[in-house]
Amino acid sequence: MTVTERPRGVPAHLPPRLTISLWDFTWYTQTMPGEPFADLDAAFAEAVDRGYNTVRICAMPFLLFGDHGIDTTALRLTKIGGEVGVRTRWYDVAGGAVIDGRAHLLALLRAAERHGCYVILSSWEYQQSPAFLEGPEWYEALMAVEPDDRHRVMAQAMADLVQWVKDHGLGDRIAYAEIHNEVDLSRLALAGGGSQQEDPYWPQRPFLTDGVDLMRQRHPDVLATTCYGIPPHLDLGAVPDNGQVAHFHVYVYGVLGAIERWAGVRAREGFPSDQLRSLLREDAPDVASYQGQVDPWRLSATGISTSMFYTYDWVDTTRWDNWLYERYGQWREAMLQAIDDRLTALDLFARRHEAPLVIGEGWIGYTPLLAEFEDGPVGRTLAEHAITRCIERGAWGAVLGSNSAPHHPGWQNVDWQRRWNRRLLAADPTA
Repeated sequence: MTVTERPRGVPAHLPPRLTISLWDFTWYTQTMPGEPFADLDAAFAEAVDRGYNTVRICAMPFLLFGDHGIDTTALRLTKIGGEVGVRTRWYDVAGGAVIDGRAHLLALLRAAERHGCYVILSSWEYQQSPAFLEGPEWYEALMAVEPDDRHRVMAQAMADLVQWVKDHGLGDRIAYAEIHNEVDLSRLALAGGGSQQEDPYWPQRPFLTDGVDLMRQRHPDVLATTCYGIPPHLDLGAVPDNGQVAHFHVYVYGVLGAIERWAGVRAREGFPSDQLRSLLREDAPDVASYQGQVDPWRLSATGISTSMFYTYDWVDTTRWDNWLYERYGQWREAMLQAIDDRLTALDLFARRHEAPLVIGEGWIGYTPLLAEFEDGPVGRTLAEHAITRCIERGAWGAVLGSNSAPHHPGWQNVDWQRRWNRRLLAADPTA
């Protein structure tokens, strides 16, 4: 497949390939002087220089267009609490920003237009986004919606947002719209009696189907779809049939999952383990003094436990990375095979539904902010394998990796990003 051939289902006004940088909710939570999104034009210029033509964001549809009494013209954003999150990926927020939500989104879209870029509209609102607001009103408004109504409410808000974007003459900047990020890992999974502990797929399938239908009916000219964090690749019948983009995430964890289990990173009891203590920085505080710095509502809003924050903030990343490097050889083939198997299954789903395939996040998993395993030689080699497979499968779009964005240290791998974005755009892994 060459660059002149666009995947089936991609409108003519959109690029034949999307090179995606994941800006998530950070494009509005890290806007203070010195933070990566203090200047949106500068952020887009850096993205284009690295070969990106698309950014994927939490567009705050419920907050900006939902039915509530929140004043969105002066949103006060803050840190998670105290010193919590200072070395945790996505949570190293300075705090103190005050933004007009709609004006800020409009500024991003206009900057995208100036730099020839496109935007994937999504929402992290039933995941992390509300945790960064000064008060709990955003989170409380979301939780007040009955689980079985949440997909419809999100779809309606996203459709209203899309109309607002069109009204400002920027509809052509929308690559496509998702009902929500990672529906299987969000509080949307409570619909239909489902839960993250039981089955987050089949119970919410009819609600997702109705939500995508609503978006398609309101905007037949804008692609609408779902998004899964852990796609049910062995049971893809659980995914609605009406999504116009086969958008999925592929995280394989492998050796990363091994260290999490060994060290008890996500443990709810008996934390910290002796194994984790062996990986901590010498200046790590005791857990008792660390706990309690975050308001309980904020922990509930983000879903990240105190034990996870403590690990990511206080692990010695050299020890962490060394543990992974020493054991990666035992996991290498399994991780490569996991990528191949999942991309094969997702590609078959996309072809059956005549929907272009997009991998919106990947490849290894969630690591401490300053850890280098995923952004180093091993992680980049694994990413290159995955990107090559995406090219071979004719994917419409892909990330180089979830850490290839302005708020991650991996953003500094400039030449690597240029090279692999060029190959994605050319649909040629040797270009």
